[in-house]
Amino acid sequence: MPNKKMNVLVVSQYFWPENMRINDLVRDLSEKGHSVTVLTGLPNYPEGHVFSDYRRDPQGYSRYVGAEIVRVSLIPRGKRSISLILNYLSFFTLASTLGVWKLRGKKFDAVFVYAVSPIMAAIPALVIGRLKKAPVFIWVLDLWPETLRAVGVLRQPLLLGCVGRVVSWIYNRADYLLLQSHGFFENVQRYCTREMQPQRLIYFPSWAEDDFSNVAPPPSTLLTHDPSVFTVLFAGNLGEAQDLPAVIDAAQTLVGTVAVRWVIVGDGRMSEWLAEQVQARGLDNVLLLGRHPLEEMPGLFACADALLVSLKTNDVFEKTIPGKVQAYLASGKPILGMINGEAAHVIEASGAGLACPSGDAAALARITLELANAGENERTRMGKSGREYYLANYSKPTLLARLEQLFHDATLRKGRP
Repeated sequence: MPNKKMNVLVVSQYFWPENMRINDLVRDLSEKGHSVTVLTGLPNYPEGHVFSDYRRDPQGYSRYVGAEIVRVSLIPRGKRSISLILNYLSFFTLASTLGVWKLRGKKFDAVFVYAVSPIMAAIPALVIGRLKKAPVFIWVLDLWPETLRAVGVLRQPLLLGCVGRVVSWIYNRADYLLLQSHGFFENVQRYCTREMQPQRLIYFPSWAEDDFSNVAPPPSTLLTHDPSVFTVLFAGNLGEAQDLPAVIDAAQTLVGTVAVRWVIVGDGRMSEWLAEQVQARGLDNVLLLGRHPLEEMPGLFACADALLVSLKTNDVFEKTIPGKVQAYLASGKPILGMINGEAAHVIEASGAGLACPSGDAAALARITLELANAGENERTRMGKSGREYYLANYSKPTLLARLEQLFHDATLRKGRP
């Protein structure tokens, strides 16, 4: 690994104090001595409004572990589809104009895009990369426009076609496309109208934040371990894609059958619906803890007997591995998956738990009961197998060292020392 320190620009619509994996990457690059600048928006995910702590003290969020944060205004994502679309449009428009102006005079060796939705967040990176003569790396974590169709944000073929042309324009102008799943390659290549050299399409999966590798996490202040009840924990965004109606149906199915409590941690567009359903159905075995900082998660995970990942089924989601899967594997806890495709394959190949078809509430209830009855020794074995699989396939030090090497090699190809 070369020792050269680099100036890296990270472009991401989402960043600290929002809980995102890009925070982890920025911190590690900065701690290794690289000069990191982050171009981002105002923190509003997943609640849909700008965080009150940020509004009170925006200057307190101008640096993160040595990295400089450059923010542009945006329209908060809100709770409706139209506000979400305006949120996407406002960020890439202002980042491509005001953001470029705020970064005037700065030089960068590499530009890195954290490309969860929206993919248009890559547009300001391409503009800046062209102006600064720096290679642009896009970490493709969602498939567009297919994801828009899958979650119901856009259904009109004409509009989806327009977004597809934007995606093609972005992919063809990036220097490197880093793909989080093997299942992404075929889809991404469809939008590459000019030949993409093999070295420009790179498999680059996600990792888990360091907190989840702590063998002795601090005790949780939010939940107490109860050996008399089997605890299933879901952590993350509470949106349409997570298929929460099926999760609630499974929880209701097991009432009176076995002592199971379902702990749901997070926030999102389905939060209000979820609270209403829990109350309307009288599900006292479902605990809604709300949104909490990342550092609270390892302690919560330690209180659980199994960790749940769920995702609706369609041709897009089947190719995706939700980031929480790596966190679950790293934590050494068994996994329950109501999910298809790549993620189900990882759960089964790792021996980390049990998976059932997406959207199948009855099957989720069945495998939950099976895991509850499996015994502590079997669940410990599953958790250990998952942890070993994580270290072999998603080790953060290995992945970040590889990213540094990619940055270095790209600067040499650009003719920089």
